[in-house]
Amino acid sequence: MAISVPRRNKVTGVEYEHPGAFWFGVAAVTVGVIMHLPFYWSARNTTPLPYTLVGKKPDAVMWFGMLLIFVGLAATAYGLFPRLSEVSRGYISKIKVRAMDEARIKPAHVGLLLVMAAAITIDVMKPTTLAFMAPGAAKEYGLKGPLNPTAHALPIALYPLSGISGTVCGSFLWGWLGDKIGRRASILLAAIIFVAVAVCGAMPVFWANLVVCFIMGLGVGGMLPIAFSLMAETIPARHRGWLMVLIGGDVAGAYIITSWIASTIAAPDRYGWRMLWWISLPTGLILMLLNRFIPESPRFLLQHGREEEAKTIMRKYGAVIVEGDDSLLKVERHVQSRFAQLFSRDFVGLSVILLLLGLGIGIVQYGFQQWIPSNLAKLGFKDVTAAKILRDSALIGFPLNFPIAWLYGFWSAKKTILLMCFTTLSALIGFGLASHGSLVHVDAAGVAHQTTLLYVLLIVPIWGISSLTAVVIAYASEVFPTKVRARGSGLAAGATKFGGVMILAIVAAAIAAPSIRATAVYGAIPLILAIVAMIVFGVETKKKQLERITAEELHEDVGPLAPVGPVAMEP
Repeated sequence: MAISVPRRNKVTGVEYEHPGAFWFGVAAVTVGVIMHLPFYWSARNTTPLPYTLVGKKPDAVMWFGMLLIFVGLAATAYGLFPRLSEVSRGYISKIKVRAMDEARIKPAHVGLLLVMAAAITIDVMKPTTLAFMAPGAAKEYGLKGPLNPTAHALPIALYPLSGISGTVCGSFLWGWLGDKIGRRASILLAAIIFVAVAVCGAMPVFWANLVVCFIMGLGVGGMLPIAFSLMAETIPARHRGWLMVLIGGDVAGAYIITSWIASTIAAPDRYGWRMLWWISLPTGLILMLLNRFIPESPRFLLQHGREEEAKTIMRKYGAVIVEGDDSLLKVERHVQSRFAQLFSRDFVGLSVILLLLGLGIGIVQYGFQQWIPSNLAKLGFKDVTAAKILRDSALIGFPLNFPIAWLYGFWSAKKTILLMCFTTLSALIGFGLASHGSLVHVDAAGVAHQTTLLYVLLIVPIWGISSLTAVVIAYASEVFPTKVRARGSGLAAGATKFGGVMILAIVAAAIAAPSIRATAVYGAIPLILAIVAMIVFGVETKKKQLERITAEELHEDVGPLAPVGPVAMEP
């Protein structure tokens, strides 16, 4: 017998388990963060740069605000978690999920895509800001880094290393949560963490920055794979691929926004590098307020016997509710909801592909992006000029997201990944060859000037890798069954961040940023192996129903493939 939850609304089909606790938690976290602002504001007249907090002691108001934040986080989690007794095990719904894949694109789909685009942009902005924080943090705390290589102190590489390590843990933790408590609840948990970590803008000691960086990473690592899992399970099959890649391509948009903020309001002579932390407060609150437009995944609800909620959402998205014994949900009856399933005989090849792709992406992304601002400043560019160069490079590459999305959705998902891998490898070779010469020239006054080649080459680590990340996460959200889809997406996302951990750990140990040639070699090796694995184990997902993809991987006969097209909507 299907299990239904009586507490639901007309917008999302799913309501909070304890709405009072949820909104109390959001309010407590917000107030707690705001109570840290006076401490930050008190340093507005410090010299030589404003908003320097190192050496200052937190006051009682700040400590009470911290207590409110912890209470608020606990209350928010309590308000979101479903009752365990309402989760069905072994239940197979008779509702045909094909109805969701045949529905036309409706305003509800457009609203979901816009909210997910905002969520992914906000999510990616968090680790991206670490690159722009590094020069200012190193200067304020006297840390060793590219601009201060002789300092007798901890390396600034610990700053991004802490944050990226958190994203690895968050990818796996939220992957587990997404399959256990739902996609929507997991997204909102990540969003409240975004609000809470804004307090790092008022942390006066370096170790506190590292702790908050790690916590920030937990939320960041969890948001991306869950958002893609929700989109994959809600968007009609014939539009799923290209729309996910297009939305995921907004990773470059996050870089544009972050570099603009770093070059304007967060400039050293204005509000300083700490403002890049404070922007987490409004962006996180925006995401929390937009949550009413985030539905729970109908497929997740059907897998857990919550049919009434699933029907409400399916009707909202224009799907005809049809029941019958031939529901394709039965293909997952032997799939176990655990991480080990990802490395079973049927899925291990796909997992290897995603791990190799993720490692290559992470090494290139964090090997280049994390140290570009510092390295440009070392060459002679001032902080603001370096940020503008990165912003312009991201703007140049941003339009290229559209043809990539079209290729993935209408040409071939598998071939698009291979094409982008070969393109990235070619670019890495180009970076290695270009490293023999000078990308910039320095005048007699020691001021560096950008060249056209510098702009062109920077498009690769900023736009190219960001687009490849979107393609890989989209692919991961399609090739795994619903029971482990969030875990599979988390595996891919975690692998991209683990590649970053590897390269940042090398930097922390060597106390030096990796050279362009070294980064290119480190990133090329796993990408070459990934190309081989994709050719051998890769599957095609273009316009296929998710359950049919799973059936092919499990070698189950589910009958002839009917064309995926629009059906009449219910009155």
